[in-house]
Amino acid sequence: MRVRPRQLLCLLALMVSLLALAAPATPASAAPDQVNAEPAVVPALQKWQGRTGFFELSRHSRIVFAGAHRDRLRDQLAALPDEIEQVTGRKPALSPRHPHSGDIVLSIDPTLPEAVDSARFEEEGYTFTVTGKNVRITAPTAKGVYYGTRTLLQILLLDDGRDSIPVGTAVDWPNYKVRGFTLDVGRRFFTADFIRDYIRLMGWFKLNEFQIHLNDNGFKGDRPWREAQAGFRLKTDNPALSGLASKDGAYDRHDWDSFEDTAAANGVTLVPEFDAPAHSLAFIRFKPSLGLNNGDSDHLDLSKPETTAFMKSVFDEFTPWFRGPDVHFGADEYRSDKPRYKTYFNEIAAHIRTLGKHPRAWGSLSLMTSDTEGFDRDVTLNSWNNSWYGPQAAKKDGYSFINTNDALLYIVPFASYYHGHGLDGKYLYDNWEPNVFPDGQSVAPKDPQLLGAMSSVWNDLTMSSYTELDVHKLVEPTFGVGRFPLSVDTLIIGS
Repeated sequence: MRVRPRQLLCLLALMVSLLALAAPATPASAAPDQVNAEPAVVPALQKWQGRTGFFELSRHSRIVFAGAHRDRLRDQLAALPDEIEQVTGRKPALSPRHPHSGDIVLSIDPTLPEAVDSARFEEEGYTFTVTGKNVRITAPTAKGVYYGTRTLLQILLLDDGRDSIPVGTAVDWPNYKVRGFTLDVGRRFFTADFIRDYIRLMGWFKLNEFQIHLNDNGFKGDRPWREAQAGFRLKTDNPALSGLASKDGAYDRHDWDSFEDTAAANGVTLVPEFDAPAHSLAFIRFKPSLGLNNGDSDHLDLSKPETTAFMKSVFDEFTPWFRGPDVHFGADEYRSDKPRYKTYFNEIAAHIRTLGKHPRAWGSLSLMTSDTEGFDRDVTLNSWNNSWYGPQAAKKDGYSFINTNDALLYIVPFASYYHGHGLDGKYLYDNWEPNVFPDGQSVAPKDPQLLGAMSSVWNDLTMSSYTELDVHKLVEPTFGVGRFPLSVDTLIIGS
């Protein structure tokens, strides 16, 4: 079963409506001279100056792309008329003409950052100005204008008649560069429709990075490795890699291009991940000589030069598909051959840079080495576990890092560990920000090495039966984690 865009709109409407229960709102019958309260949107606006009155969307309202950079807005916001129609029942026309009363006016102004003291505003911020005659969304970039239109849509969703927007001025920007989500498709295939829908949903919540974990395998347990599930989810026509893609589901170049196109239209950047030298059973099934113990393992044998050469060939093949600036090479939980692990880590990081991308990896250095000297520092790390490599260790060693802490932000669907029934929404709202880690490992808010945070879904239970919609139901209540002023009871209702 797949989640379609209209279903996602309904889910978002439910979330925003629940948000309204916990936030002050200006009633439709407010006195004409009553100053408008801050609209309840996700995430909350950075600044709001309320005034009196409302802008009314009418059947004559248009969307006007104004200014010298209007062509960039057409590319970013081609779907906006349809999105407004889905929310309001009215489909405004696109117009290249001068704005009239009743129009929504969108524009790019590269000089705006001079008036706002925030580094993030320059890339993703926007101003949102509402009068009785017009709504004006202006930003330094097309992405900023896009996020402003998410605020527009959410306010319309919250309005009883879905046609009124309170008069006032907002200035808004994200606090962190990375606001992301990781999905493990290696252990369980998710349809291309689901991936595209989730990219759209991320845009609604102003989340901007989607890390797709493209290979992995089940745990060995009491069975031989040959019986464990393994998956690699990209399919190429290159005969040298024929047979690597999983038969139970893989994405071809057309699928991946559609992901990239959808991401570009929704303010999202894809971060593809190939995880090795552990979690590598799919590669070993394809070429058993690459594995430890004559292939009876999910760990690559790094003593063989052909192992690293093969992994480089995988990156060579697929990196041209990827439009984002970063490629993730995994590198977590490898429990063998620590000296060669360091060589592999550095070689793959350097190789990714030769392909024009910046390398990322899972932080694992605390358990892989007693001395991190000599490890490539030009790698962005996911700080996923305090024992494997916590934020304080990453900070001390000079790495940029992303909070992906397992104790707080991992979901393993229906497991008895790692939030098997969804994240703890009440705890996260009451106590969490991206700088918060457990066990005394927190860093200062907006620490310059902390890029942001990601929640993650890991499909460890490869033998269990559940659907992609079941996963969505676990994720959805806290997808905008840290941004919902909702009680835990409301979060449960929302799911």
